[in-house]
Formats: sequence, C-alpha cells, structure tokens
Amino acid sequence: MAHLLNAESVSVVLGARDVLAGVSLGLDDGDRIGVVGRNGDGKSTLLRVLTGEHEPDGGRVTQTRGLRVGVLPQADDPHATGTVRELVVGDAADHEWAGDARVRDVVSGLLDDVQTSVPGGLDAPLSALSGGQRRRAALAAVLVGDHDLVVLDEPTNHLDVEGVAWLAEHLRTRWPAGRGALLVVTHDRWFLDACCTQTWEVTGGGVEKYDGGYAAYVLARAERARVAQVTADRRANLLRKELAWLRRGAPARTSKPKFRLDAAAELVAAEPPPRETVEITATASARLGKDVLDLEDVVYRVPGEAGGAPRTLLDGVTWRLAPGERVGVVGVNGAGKTTVLRLLTGDLEPDGGRVRRGKTVQVAVLSQSLRELEEVADLRALEAVERERRELVVDGKPVTASSLVERLGFTRDRAWTPVGELSGGERRRLQLLRLLVHEPNVLLLDEPTNDLDTDVLASVEDVLDGFRGTLVVVSHDRYLLERTTDHQVALLGDGQVRDLPGGVEEYLSLRSAAKADGPSAGAALPGSASSATATASAASSTTAPVAGASAAEVRTARKEAQRLERRLEKLQASEADLMGRMAAAATDHAAMTSLDAELRAVQAEREQVEEAWLEAAEVAG
Repeated sequence: MAHLLNAESVSVVLGARDVLAGVSLGLDDGDRIGVVGRNGDGKSTLLRVLTGEHEPDGGRVTQTRGLRVGVLPQADDPHATGTVRELVVGDAADHEWAGDARVRDVVSGLLDDVQTSVPGGLDAPLSALSGGQRRRAALAAVLVGDHDLVVLDEPTNHLDVEGVAWLAEHLRTRWPAGRGALLVVTHDRWFLDACCTQTWEVTGGGVEKYDGGYAAYVLARAERARVAQVTADRRANLLRKELAWLRRGAPARTSKPKFRLDAAAELVAAEPPPRETVEITATASARLGKDVLDLEDVVYRVPGEAGGAPRTLLDGVTWRLAPGERVGVVGVNGAGKTTVLRLLTGDLEPDGGRVRRGKTVQVAVLSQSLRELEEVADLRALEAVERERRELVVDGKPVTASSLVERLGFTRDRAWTPVGELSGGERRRLQLLRLLVHEPNVLLLDEPTNDLDTDVLASVEDVLDGFRGTLVVVSHDRYLLERTTDHQVALLGDGQVRDLPGGVEEYLSLRSAAKADGPSAGAALPGSASSATATASAASSTTAPVAGASAAEVRTARKEAQRLERRLEKLQASEADLMGRMAAAATDHAAMTSLDAELRAVQAEREQVEEAWLEAAEVAG
C-alpha cells in the first residue's frame, strides 16, 4: 500500500492558542478518513496544513512525489468569474467530457438543477448561481479530476438527502479497492458511516484516531471515556490520600521524604483540566390539547419565474399533526418544506383551504436564517437569554439563565460575548435555548443542524428525544431525522405531502423512480446517479429529439438508451471488480495476465455500449 503523505510533529499557533500541538500522522493509498471535532478545534486548519495551503509553525509535512490532490475548501470564492462549464470541465469539447462516465456522473449528480433552472445551464456565469449552486459547482470541479487524494471540507453543505446519498455512493465507488484516498471534514454522521473507514477527532491540539465510521467512533470514544473515568477515580483517591497525609501538621511535613512531596505535586499537576461540555437542558412542555395543527385542503402558489404563470407548491393538501407526533420532512430544494412550516405558524396564509390551530398550542420555530437574533445582536449571549426568561424549573429545581447558558456550552467569556460576534453554531444553540425557555408544546425546526458540530448535534438530539410535545423537523441530515422522529413525510414537487412508511430509503426510491419515468428519462446520461438529467450534459447541446424522428422511433430509442444504461452500470461494476482483483494479485504473473485480458475485453465492450448510447440519446432527445 503506497504512502501518500506524512505529517511529523506539526504545530500551528493562532493568536495565543495552540490549534495543533505536535501532531504526527500519515495517509496511505486506500484510506477513507472522516475528520470530526468541535467547531474551532482546528479541523479545517489540519486539512490546509496537510495539503500545503498553510505552512505549519513547527514540524513538517511531506508528500509523495507526483501526488495529485483535489481540494474543496470550506468557503468558496464569492468573486469567482467565468462560467460553470469552464470551472467544471474547462475548455473540453462536449463529446470529450461526455465520453467519460465519471464526469457524466458528477455533472448529473451535482448540477442537475443548474442545467434545468438556471438560464444558460452549464454556460451560465458563476455570478448567476445561488450560494448553494456555486458550492455544488466547486465540488463538481474537484470530483471530475483524476486525483490520488481528495480532500473535502464540509462537502455536504447545500446538498439535500438525495445529494448526500449520491455523493457517498460516488466516493465509495470512485477508486478500486485499495486505491486512492479520501480525507473529509463533515458533521453529517450518516455520510461518515456511509463512506469512511477511519475517523480522526481533532481535540485539544491533538488528533485521536479511531477505526470505522461515526458509529464505531462513538463506541470507541465511549470506551475511552470509561477508561479515563476509571483512571480519574484512581487519581482522585491517590490525591485524597496524599493531601490527607500532607495535612498531618508542619512537624510531620518537615520529616516526610522529599519523593513523597514530589509525587503529590506531580499528581496535582497531572490532573487534566475539565473538558468543555456541550449540554442543553430540556425544559418541560406546556399542556397540549387534542387539536394541534391541521392543514385542510390547502392550496398555496408562488409567482412564476420571469413573470410566468404562478407555480403551485401545495395542491389540496390535508395533513394533520397529532399531540406528541414526531415527524421529519424531506424533499428537494424548492419543493415547499419551509413554506409548510410558515403556513403552520401563520406567517403565510393559504390561497385555498384553511389551517386550524388548537387553542392550547404554543409554537416555537427555529428558522434557517436565525433572523430572530438580529434584534438582540448588540446584547451579550447571557442577556439575550435573560431577556426571554431569567429562571425556569428543570426536573423540579429552579435553574437560572446563567446556569442554562453554561450548560449550553458557553464559557464565561463566550457568555459575555455580543450575539452579533458569535459563530454560526453558537448562534443556533443560543436561539434554540431562547425558544425552549418558553416551554413550547409544538416545536418546528427548519434545518436545525446547520453550523453544528457532532458533539452539539448529539446534545440537540438528546433534547429533542425528551421533548414532550409535537415535533416537526425539516432537515437534510438523515441521521438526525432517523434519530429524533418516528416517521417521515416527503414533498416530491407534485403539490402533495406523502407519507413515507419506509423512511428516507423510500423517499430515495421514489425520487429515483420519478426520474426514470420522467419525460427526459431517455436523455439521461449513462452511468449517472440522476437519470433525469437534461441532455445538455450529453455529447451535444440538443434538448429535443432528432428532427424527423417519429414518436415510435423516439420511444424505441428511449427504451434502448435505458437498456444500455443498465448494461453500462454492470460493465462499470465489472471493471472496478477486475481492477480490485488485479491489485490483490499484483505478485501473481499468470493471474495478472488473465485478469488484464478480461479487463481489456470489458473496457472494449464499455466503449461500444457508450457509442451506442450516444446514438440512442440523440434520437430520444
């Protein structure tokens, strides 16, 4: 297994803080590593040091000669110029990049909405894209490259559930077994489990290494904590004995052996500082009656693009929320998830039907934008909570606002920091606490996991687990949905709210089936995760069937294109399998010769199938 890069005693100092202190680690071919840690502990700094973007203050980083590294930084350049096409595929002609299955897969998986909803599609200027679209374009530009090491900093930001599933599958199958390396910083726990085989935790200036994805990391971390607690208990007992012995009086102390005094001093000095805990206290919910929130035959429309006809987001929707119901809402961007929440709260009025609210309902809403904090931006964090409530009862005991803020994970200094200067994660935690101190009985959360690290996410989930009221969560975080809600519903863009007995997996299946049955299904790119991608991603810019083709010929061509797509998927799987077997049999000359012949045959057939698909797609339109 080839060694790709190595870090030796790396140290980074920012201000007066040691972000990294003597970190040594390495990356090998075949590694799939997820990086976790609290916000501000140095995850992005570690990535920048390893990729050579940031020079360490101490130690060194060495890379294998000729190492090809693709990097997605945490923040994109808002002033980037050029078009989407230039960023992703450069000046390559359509037939060149469309002939590469990986490039087609990336374009269809990440830029489908750019092609269908942005004027100009791939030829649109980057300045015309939304922040999320620019982020996906930057991710696509990294993934189309042929890299030995791919380094991604928060790649799941601005991806919906479907996009996260596509990215995990792409990274799982990107390289043959034992080849290529992945280093990714993300707070998406499901994604970590789906594509990572190792986990690095950046904490306290060091890097702790764990085998496995997020689930294995949590188990191993819990075991380490248990062992540390046992060690701490033993140290505490020794400290008590030593201190009791030292307190026996001045005459006795002068006659004590010096090594006993040194041992006591060493024990005191070795006592580790208390680790900052992130804990949110769940508050009691107010009484909730039988009637909660109901949408009855609701219709809601939004203005069409460029002055076009209005678009119907909800079309005769009836949806009733029961007392204590816990439901997650999923759907593509723009399907109307946030609109549903605003209808439930009364911020929006339906164009048809009605919204019924129970008499005892007390609703609290955590919005995506956290605009509620703008009016308290000049207040300090503690003052922002005290403005809502100075004291409440938790588990039968009175708790002050200052105690709640401390439990929320704010140090004394951060508690007295103006709200406007807090980080995104701190602001989200603060607003959640401001909502909970009012003891609501209906909680509506719109993307609550934005800007939160894994430790804080675990605390938020613990709060939601104990929330004694009706809970509605809109989120792309699959782990959060499956952990905190009992069932999920979907907005599929057809104006309806559909129940998902099979959970998120059923939603992904429905989306896949809808794309396969869509009007542009036959024009989808072979090997793509999104079979409804527009033909603008194919070898030509044509978006309509070939002139002169009859309806029957178009239908036949579409069926043939779909058959060829299925064949391509099997050939690509066979190719990856053969390459993996060749890597495993590198020292067996006879086996290598046989496998090489098989691989060449598969590659030749794949090229023939791709050519046939291009012909069928041209007719199908």
